[in-house]
Amino acid sequence: MNEASAVPEAGVVSTASLGAIFYTFLTVGAISFGGGAIAYLREYIVSDAKWLDDDGFLDGLEISQTLPGLNTVNMSVIVGDKLRGIPGAIVAALGLVLPGAAVIMALGIAWGPQAHNPNVRYFLIGVASAAVGLLTTVTLQLGHKQIAKPLDLGIILVTFIAISIVRVPLYVVLLVIGPAAVWLYRPSAHHEGLEERARHLRERLRHRHAMYIRQ
Repeated sequence: MNEASAVPEAGVVSTASLGAIFYTFLTVGAISFGGGAIAYLREYIVSDAKWLDDDGFLDGLEISQTLPGLNTVNMSVIVGDKLRGIPGAIVAALGLVLPGAAVIMALGIAWGPQAHNPNVRYFLIGVASAAVGLLTTVTLQLGHKQIAKPLDLGIILVTFIAISIVRVPLYVVLLVIGPAAVWLYRPSAHHEGLEERARHLRERLRHRHAMYIRQ
């Protein structure tokens, strides 16, 4: 490892061996399903191994979502590269993909005779529901800082309304709201006044609630 790679990156708490990286991502690939893999990745990488902190993990997740391909595979490459450079990215991606590839091949062979079995369909619906629950959990765990800020909350609400209610095509939302968010968070932008007013409003609401309880 060269001297540059030995310097910890922002968000990286500790380094790891290639074997540990491969085993961790192999475990995640073997026990996770669907979008819920992100929740397992956070649990193993941040909570258990403590290789990254929440900010570092969130940075990698944001980058992986902007790149083509599966978010989880992109995330494995980003995390592996943060920890051990190119070799770490390779073993992380292999560890994550191998279990799923083996399972898909086995299920593909067995799917034909069971394609119209209602029990199989009920099982898949249950798996999809569990994946949604896992995604919701990791969203709340990672997004509590952003959801608490007025500007971030406004961007989230506008994006949700545009996609879920108005049904604006995703590429239009990315081309419009994405650059707008970058402009709002440009280095020269200052949001201290907005943040201070929001903090003052929260304190007033807490004070009124306390006064109401005393009465």
